[in-house]
Amino acid sequence: MSLVVVGSVAYDGIETPHGRVDRILGGAATYIALSASYFTPPKIVAVVGDDFSGEDHELLASRGIGLEGLEQKPGKTFYWSGVYSRDMNERTTLRTDLNVFAEFDPKIPPSYRGQPYLLLGNIQPALQRSVRAQMNGVRLVGGDTMNYWIKDYRDELLETIREWHFLLINDSEARELSGHYNLRKAADAILGMGPETLVIKRGEYGAMLFRRDSHFVAPGYLLDNVFDPTGAGDCFAGGFTGYLASQGMAPDEASIDRRELARAAVYGSVMGSFCCERFGVDRFRTLTRREIDRRFNEFREFTEF
Repeated sequence: MSLVVVGSVAYDGIETPHGRVDRILGGAATYIALSASYFTPPKIVAVVGDDFSGEDHELLASRGIGLEGLEQKPGKTFYWSGVYSRDMNERTTLRTDLNVFAEFDPKIPPSYRGQPYLLLGNIQPALQRSVRAQMNGVRLVGGDTMNYWIKDYRDELLETIREWHFLLINDSEARELSGHYNLRKAADAILGMGPETLVIKRGEYGAMLFRRDSHFVAPGYLLDNVFDPTGAGDCFAGGFTGYLASQGMAPDEASIDRRELARAAVYGSVMGSFCCERFGVDRFRTLTRREIDRRFNEFREFTEF
C-alpha cells in the first residue's frame, strides 16, 4: 500500500542554540517521506534543481522512497534558512529562495495515479486540488496548509479540504481557519468544513485528534535535548499517515477504528520526537524500526493509568 507524497524537497540553513548548518537536506515532502518509509513505501512528487546532490538522492532511495516523480530542472533547489530562539518555540526566517519550486506544477506519474494513499504537503490549495484530481484510485487523502493560504486563499482552501478525509494543522492555523480560540470549538467548526478527521499539532505539547464523535490527545515526548525542531510537524504527518497506510485503512467512518487513529497519532509523535534529535534529516540516517517501536511502547507506558 503506497503513499504518494506531494510537496517540497529543499535545502535548509538552520541555526539553533546547539549550533548551525548552512545547507542540509530538508523540505516537507522529504521529512514526510522519510518518516513514512518506516511504515509503508512512499513515492515523492516534487521538483529540485540541478544542484541537487547525488548523496541526497541516494539517502531517499536507500529508504525505499519512489523517486519517479522527483523532477529535476535547470536552476537551484528551493532554499530556506532560519534561526530559532533560545527555547526554540519561535523561529525567524532569514531567507526564502523558491528557485525552481516557484513554478512547481505537480504532474503525477501514471504509475502513481492508482495508489490508495495521498498526503498533500503545504502548497497552494489549487495545486493540491489538481493533484487530487489526477489520482484515480485514492482511498485516503489528507494534507497540510498554513496561515498564508488560510488568510489570502480562503475560498480556494475551503473548496480543497472539502474533498479530504483528514487535515493536519497546528493550533494557530486551527484558530485562524475556524475563527475560534478554544480548540474544541475550533475543531467542531473545521470538521463541519468537510474533513472526517482533524489533527491539531501542538509542538512540544503533542497533538490533538478530533472526529465528530470522539477526540484523543497524544502527549509530546520529553527529550533531554531538542536539537533542531525543523520538520517535526512533517515527520508527525509521515508517521501518522504511514501507519494508517500500513494497516490498509480506508476513509469511511466505520472502517477506521478510534484505537487505530490513536496509534497513528502516537506514531506521529514518536517520529516527530526522533526528528528533533539531530539537525535536519540526519537522525534518519541511523534510525531503526526497533527504536521506533521501543519509543512507541514508552508512550504507552507513560500514558497508561
